[in-house]
Amino acid sequence: MNQLEDLCLKTNEIAKKAGAFIKEQQNKIKADVVETKGMHDFVTYVDKTSEELIVAELKKILPEAGFIAEEGTETYRADRYNWIIDPLDGTTNYIHGFSPFAVSIALQENDEIVLGVVYEISLDECFYSWKGADGAFLNGNSIHVSKANTVDASLIATGFPYYDYDLLKNFMATLEYFILNSHGVRRPGSAATDLAYVACGRFEAFYEYSLQAWDVAAGSFLVKQAGGAVCDFKGGDDYIFGKEIIASNGLVQEEFKSVVQKYMLK
Repeated sequence: MNQLEDLCLKTNEIAKKAGAFIKEQQNKIKADVVETKGMHDFVTYVDKTSEELIVAELKKILPEAGFIAEEGTETYRADRYNWIIDPLDGTTNYIHGFSPFAVSIALQENDEIVLGVVYEISLDECFYSWKGADGAFLNGNSIHVSKANTVDASLIATGFPYYDYDLLKNFMATLEYFILNSHGVRRPGSAATDLAYVACGRFEAFYEYSLQAWDVAAGSFLVKQAGGAVCDFKGGDDYIFGKEIIASNGLVQEEFKSVVQKYMLK
């Protein structure tokens, strides 16, 4: 077992530990413990405590690493390794008692993601992979992107903007196109889970804008490890920090990308 594999398997357990805490706390969430970070952007003590737990455990397995974490529990950035963490992706779902919601953890070495874990809590599904692995995995089993080769044969996932509405009309045009020209469009409410579902073949493609690195770092890595393709709206590689992403099974990538570009790059 190499270092990255060992780190990944340990990260799985950390994600599951955080997930157990998140699930145990769900029935205790009341309106008076929900804070607003921005327009329709919520956080709870569960997000914060989960992140504290994750950071503390990750420090034990890779002490030299820095952190890029949603709730700012740890802000130290290291030169070589940095963990990118969303302690609870899908907080709005969570506070409404709706699934999915997930823990997302990625490890970045220099400018490259080398490890990704997405733990979807409600279904107890842990998606993971590491650089050099033979693909990606779900609860110990190999996963792969789907074999659909047209948008018409695809199920599309997306996310609606919470606060950045400048491109809303353009975005609605993409929805109209995909509603008319695919198997349908779904909006589960957790980008990390959406990407994991592309990786395991439940969705053929996913796109969204106004995302943060912690929303997509782990999931995008899983898609690539499972045989898919990922890019930003322009077709480039700035999808981790560029706040926009297109991910697919690879077979529909060019067709899917051309539709997104037609409407979103105006």
